[in-house]
Amino acid sequence: MPKKPKKLELVKTNPLFGKFDQVVKAVARSEKQPQLELGDYWGDKSALTYADLFCGIGGFHQAADELGLKCVFACDIDKEARKAYEHNYGITPEGDVSRLQMKNVPDFDILFAGFPCQPFSIIGNREGFGDARGTLFFDIAKILKAKKPKAFVLENVKQLVSHNKGKTFERIIEILEDELGYDVEYQVLNAKDFGLPQKRERVFIVGFRDSAKPFEFPSGDKKMKPLSDILEKKPDERHYVSERIRKSRHTKHKAKKSPMIWHENKSGNVSSHPFSCALRAGASYNYLLVDGERRLSPREMLRLQGFPDSFEIVCNDSQTRKQAGNAVPVPIVKAILEKVIYAEQNQTERATRAA
Repeated sequence: MPKKPKKLELVKTNPLFGKFDQVVKAVARSEKQPQLELGDYWGDKSALTYADLFCGIGGFHQAADELGLKCVFACDIDKEARKAYEHNYGITPEGDVSRLQMKNVPDFDILFAGFPCQPFSIIGNREGFGDARGTLFFDIAKILKAKKPKAFVLENVKQLVSHNKGKTFERIIEILEDELGYDVEYQVLNAKDFGLPQKRERVFIVGFRDSAKPFEFPSGDKKMKPLSDILEKKPDERHYVSERIRKSRHTKHKAKKSPMIWHENKSGNVSSHPFSCALRAGASYNYLLVDGERRLSPREMLRLQGFPDSFEIVCNDSQTRKQAGNAVPVPIVKAILEKVIYAEQNQTERATRAA
């Protein structure tokens, strides 16, 4: 089961990292929240608008669409991702977030941002704020400061929490809480716990301008779909690997069941699981093979991220695989947004009753 969400209390000490070094004391929340009944609080969801930063192909958008929220702004630097986003959602994303002018960004209620993970990931160089992509968090902060949305949901690899002995994450929380005035919660969630046959752990950071919001992270206790529900019945021949690769895999490993996803790590060791390891945008597409025989198809990779088959593929295989690897799992975002909407609706109702 996922760990209970934690609330960060920040204590300022001598200058060492950013403006202040941080000593972080994690205090587990003990408050209990009522069980959600969607029909009890849904109300006028269309009143909630959002901006979709680093939107990719629209994992946040897909989840928000399913809940009836309205997108008023999106941006992504990748032109192929923008093409897929526009085709599927009818919105043309802007480009480089670092070049945005605030006067061109409309007001909105919730900010979404799955900001670049490579500076913090195990697979990447882990340079954090030393990587130009790592500094894009400060562009998020700039937009939060200018637009002051009611809430935000950020996503990144779980290694962000421990990067640079925790100092990078402490600095991020300091900016969000102390400098921007948000009440912040975070939790590492796994796509496997939300029904997807993919082991993908990501940290989600949720903030509200009103600290009285009754928010808690979703429990993540949904039964994982069987891999057979994800795999295509008649995959295209082009997805099958060469005989040399197939023999190499089968020499290294024997699976007892089928279907299974065979995973080869950097050391060349092969293991098999009834789920996929985390999809990666920049990985060799031979590192995950179905029964040691073929690559995952672009459609299968999209399914592993929770995209419906109604999501149309408009880019080539290489680009679509990259896009799927960069995407955020739709069911996790949807579960979080249900809690965010509940918190917003609950706060509005309490304010109305008090008046």
